[in-house]
Amino acid sequence: MSVYTRVQAADLEDFLAGYSVGELEGFEGISAGITNTNYFVDTGSGRWVLTLFEKLSDAELPFYLDLMDHLAGQGVPSAHPVARRDGRFHARLNGKPAALVHRLRGASVDAPDARQCAAMGAVVAEMHKAADSFGGQNANVRGLDWMQRTRRELAERLDAEDLALLDDELAFQQAAARQNLPRGVIHADLFRDNVLFEGHHVSGLIDFYYACQDILLFDLAVICNDWCIDDQGRFDPAAWQALSAAYARRRPYSADEHDAWPGVLRLAALRFWLSRLQDWLFPRDGDDTHQKDPAPLKEILLAHRERTPALLPTGPA
Repeated sequence: MSVYTRVQAADLEDFLAGYSVGELEGFEGISAGITNTNYFVDTGSGRWVLTLFEKLSDAELPFYLDLMDHLAGQGVPSAHPVARRDGRFHARLNGKPAALVHRLRGASVDAPDARQCAAMGAVVAEMHKAADSFGGQNANVRGLDWMQRTRRELAERLDAEDLALLDDELAFQQAAARQNLPRGVIHADLFRDNVLFEGHHVSGLIDFYYACQDILLFDLAVICNDWCIDDQGRFDPAAWQALSAAYARRRPYSADEHDAWPGVLRLAALRFWLSRLQDWLFPRDGDDTHQKDPAPLKEILLAHRERTPALLPTGPA
């Protein structure tokens, strides 16, 4: 959530005229995040988040916004888009597709404890189940084909050690057989900064703009790599056990998922190592932008190549 496109008050007022949200009272840019431009917006009837989509097209947006609307309707605490007067969820602002969503209560947590991890596991399982009745279709735009293209883009900027690691891991992932794993709509980007808490209660899942059809296990791998590894790169088994067990109580893992888990953990680390390398080495212009250091994801990938935590650890949950 960076600011690449600067919005003026008069343009925002014209945009808000398409909604039944009252008059503009104030707005400010949000610097966290990476891909899109985001603002907090206050009007006479509430508080909202405005997103200008820097890469997604008007044709691509309905999948994401309709999914968010569907999940909110199923009781999942997801960001809920606001319908315009014409019934659509998005329009254009400053030449970019843009949408307004309800601003959720709560805040992200830098160091979630075991109870918060358990709450997260429960919510993700319920999200996966609720998405079963969503009819939209969307391929994973950051899948293996994208990884191969990004490898070619980065090749001349990487040292020999990193390029060898990347090529070896890509070869491993290309050879992995995952046809029998449960699939459905996933969020695909459930880092800590995309989840809001009030105390130990998950109050919001946000930033669904990489959601797609893929293996359900990928969401768990992304979470494990971020939520259950501390700033020194040490794995926290208690946090992971709480999260994984809470998820499994609502959607039990298959035998194939247990077998595939080590490779999927590596896949999630590889995907975000690559995207962070891309952002780090080819930064985009903007007024208030944010890039995340790719080094921690490389270290996580290297650790998983040596040894991975079990999908469902033994012992009391």
